[in-house]
Amino acid sequence: MEQFNIFENSENTKEKDMQELKELREKIKYHNKLYYENDEPEISDYEYDKLTQRLKQLEKMYPESVDSDSPTQVVGGNNKKIFSEVVHSVPMQSLQDVFSLEDVTAFIDKIENDLGRSLEYVVETKIDGLSVSLEYENGKLVRGSTRGNGNIGEDVTENILCIKSIPQTINMNDTIEVRGEVFLPREEFERLNLELEKEGKKTLANPRNAAAGTLRQLDVNLVKHRNLDIFVFNVQKCTTRKFTKHSESLEYSKKLGLHTLDISTVCKTKEEVIEEIKRIGSLRDELKYDIDGAVVKINDLSVRDELGTTIKVPKWAIAYKYPPEQKETMVEDIIVQVGRTGKLTPMAKLTPVKVAGSTISSVTLHNFDFIQEKDVRVGDTCVIQKAGDVIPELDHIVLEKRKEGSIKYVVPSLCPVCHEKVEKEESGVDLRCINSECPATLYRSIVHFASRDCMDISGLGESIIERLIDTNKIVDMADIYYLKYEDIYGLDNFKEKSTKNLLNAIERTKSNSLDKLLFGLGIRNIGKKAAKTLSESYDDIYCIEKASKEALSALDDFGEVMAESVYNFFKKEKTHEIISKLEKAGVNLKGSKKSLVSNALEGKTICITGSFDEYSRDDLVKIIEENGGKASSSVSKKTSLLLSGENAGSKRSKAEELGVEIIDINKFKEMLKNVE
Repeated sequence: MEQFNIFENSENTKEKDMQELKELREKIKYHNKLYYENDEPEISDYEYDKLTQRLKQLEKMYPESVDSDSPTQVVGGNNKKIFSEVVHSVPMQSLQDVFSLEDVTAFIDKIENDLGRSLEYVVETKIDGLSVSLEYENGKLVRGSTRGNGNIGEDVTENILCIKSIPQTINMNDTIEVRGEVFLPREEFERLNLELEKEGKKTLANPRNAAAGTLRQLDVNLVKHRNLDIFVFNVQKCTTRKFTKHSESLEYSKKLGLHTLDISTVCKTKEEVIEEIKRIGSLRDELKYDIDGAVVKINDLSVRDELGTTIKVPKWAIAYKYPPEQKETMVEDIIVQVGRTGKLTPMAKLTPVKVAGSTISSVTLHNFDFIQEKDVRVGDTCVIQKAGDVIPELDHIVLEKRKEGSIKYVVPSLCPVCHEKVEKEESGVDLRCINSECPATLYRSIVHFASRDCMDISGLGESIIERLIDTNKIVDMADIYYLKYEDIYGLDNFKEKSTKNLLNAIERTKSNSLDKLLFGLGIRNIGKKAAKTLSESYDDIYCIEKASKEALSALDDFGEVMAESVYNFFKKEKTHEIISKLEKAGVNLKGSKKSLVSNALEGKTICITGSFDEYSRDDLVKIIEENGGKASSSVSKKTSLLLSGENAGSKRSKAEELGVEIIDINKFKEMLKNVE
């Protein structure tokens, strides 16, 4: 009988768990940046919550791994650096999420058992928007700020003043600070998207992103036009009154003229709490705004003080997240779209059905393996849902309702647009059209090239791009810079003013930074971050073109697949043709390679912990990078040095455990001096 070393097996399991934990932290930090700083999340709240729950589970299993850098220990994200910073006098914490009514009951039972008495609770709608603080002094609104990381937010007072439901003066003489959620009503969201569609511009993804992005705009006229709203849900501090209950503070806020939550119910038992959560859930389709849950808070403020908070969340409140709403509908057809890189993506056309406040008529089927796995067929009854109430998805097929004689879906062997053969990728999942002349790839490539994250050509929307391709005015993205007045005027209702505006917009983008152009060129596996790395690593596009695979794969955060993609892209004859045309048109092809002060730290990955009298953390990161090193936010086996200051945290313990060399600021300075 085979013998197993249980200790070795346990060690292997721990190693895998720690690797997963590290990857989850990086992934969550990445999505935090997209959500809090860029207001452009790539995944739904539901998917994000699942990642966070798994990270919490792993950190509970390995408490020694928890440090102050973990996303579970930090509220929100960083600021955009375009607004001045605000230090919150009362921290703006997030809430502990729960996903079942049993969890809500357990929360109440634990508190009441610990305290030995029954309590009152307030159940409120959890508005899906951007959390802000409003500060009034002597009855006048003096500041509005975002939550930021909970301790430091952004001063967005000028934009806050554009929101009609926020009074600029209230009837009181002292100081009050309230917290609320800025949101975009559903009706306004639909109106704005109709406008953007007519103008040929990119539509807004969802009301939450639109609200957050709008409030952090530098253009106050845009803020005024978008008709944001607010619900105030908490009094942070007040110098004139001492409240005993949360419900009291909301009543007082309402009397002052503040726009408080329209659903906030006092419940005396846990049974009433559960019923109110269910009632709010049943109202979701009827509400004029989006919610992503129901909040349960202890009403008695003295009990809140007694229970206190953790680093990230209060112990006296939770947020119940509703499961995705599901509806049955029929698969009327399965069509295939061709993306800008030639990737074939199947889509299910559905009998329109209303889910979580919007009508769904199609969903992505991701890839052909997904169709086979779910056995999706035309004519099937399916169940769809909106994951996180944002992204529609097909959950499963109702097999018992399948009609007799239904035909199994056949994976296409030809591109549905150009009818050339398609190839399966090495991953074994995606199919791709490799015909460089395929009209579908051309259209989507140019849409991508002109989009906000790439060259950002204002006014060059999807409909005008389609017309320019149809009339053979453009056959690749470089042709955009050779368009004349007569090529555009009259197409897609373009008049004199709109034609001149588009030509001016095209001209302006010639001076864009190289990373925007590189991302716009649509190199496979190269996103915004990788494009920026390329731009900052080479003098110009021709240096990238000449780079070897080995040199490319040695770049920060580059792997062999990315290096291979860049190398192959620049070996194509069509790429040379496009670059030549761009250069002749006067488009910027120069990179932003940083000139190093020295190579003293070349090849070293340095992590920073603690505080330093002479330097901020940003100062040290800059010094490390200017001297050829790489600054890291966490300690791992790849860390070369830990630069340790006063009040060093758990990173120092981690470095000692891994045998990473620890240096102080004097040693760091010495390293910089010892260079020829």
